[in-house]
Amino acid sequence: MTGARAFAADRGSAAAEFALASALLATLTLAVLQLALALHVRNTIADAAAEGARASALIGATDADGVLRAKTLIASALDEKYARDVALTRATSGEGVVIEITVRAPLPLVGLVGPVNAMEVTGRATAEPLR
Repeated sequence: MTGARAFAADRGSAAAEFALASALLATLTLAVLQLALALHVRNTIADAAAEGARASALIGATDADGVLRAKTLIASALDEKYARDVALTRATSGEGVVIEITVRAPLPLVGLVGPVNAMEVTGRATAEPLR
């Protein structure tokens, strides 16, 4: 083929290439944004669990104080559905009494929607010793 015929045969292919490339780029961008959202939700819940454990580890605080603190932080930052399953346990170790708050929450796969209790994070704190 000569130069003019080759050019005529490629006519209109730029639009098709652009459509295919932009669809791939848009899908990749949305996937990265969804991953960032899932990591944000996980980090927010992990921080709330740790803060709840620290609140419950203070002298004079009760287990309910730590659970309430974790639930309040999660509900204010995300949504109340992420704060439905919050549990506190106390264990004795060489350091003293360790308080663990475990939060089970949905894993956001499409926006904030995802499988229930697919993500589990734990926050720990050592209880202040009585003097």
